[in-house]
Amino acid sequence: MNSLTVLLKSLPASVALRLDKGLHQLAINVSQHQREQLLGFLALLHKWNRAYNLTAVRDLDEMVSRHVLDSAVVLPYVHGPRLLDVGAGPGLPGIVLAILNPELDVTLLDSNGKKVRFQRQAVMELGLKNVTPVQARVEQFEAAAFDQVISRAFASLVDFVTLTRELPAIDGQWLAMKGPGADDELRDLPHGIKLHARHLLEVPFEAAQRQLLILTPEGVE
Repeated sequence: MNSLTVLLKSLPASVALRLDKGLHQLAINVSQHQREQLLGFLALLHKWNRAYNLTAVRDLDEMVSRHVLDSAVVLPYVHGPRLLDVGAGPGLPGIVLAILNPELDVTLLDSNGKKVRFQRQAVMELGLKNVTPVQARVEQFEAAAFDQVISRAFASLVDFVTLTRELPAIDGQWLAMKGPGADDELRDLPHGIKLHARHLLEVPFEAAQRQLLILTPEGVE
């Protein structure tokens, strides 16, 4: 019995049902293996969270909506192929997106050692060949340019763009996952950066408003 099978046995049936319903609402089709990877990720996160406090969300059903589905909802706007997840924490949204789109080449960046250790364990146990966890401060991180740089809960828009200014490709994008109150932050965007698109997001089982702000350098269509 492999480690993923053991993880899946630890989950109540309600978790899988909630995940299936949520993915259906988002019109995201997954293979049986992808479904098992998502459920395995949830089981791992729940297990590690008891000892390492990786997330404030403790309930498994809430983890489905507030972590997995909240990450999956941006899938239509993520094309990569090279994607950097800044302030990835336990791997959100990067691990979820990497599972849903195996063609992505995802780098997870976080400065917190215990969260990066969890990322590495998840990558190993879930058999993810397209994910690279990195422990570093974003201002000290150097790498080849990324097609998209995403952030779920990292910082203000100004800090997000300023700290990662050299990381997207010339025609790259910043993807900022935000709540409803981002207009003030948009007014303070650094010179040379524009709002390319704004998408309102409906996360299954969540009432709170979410949106995705796509930013690009001026002159990039």
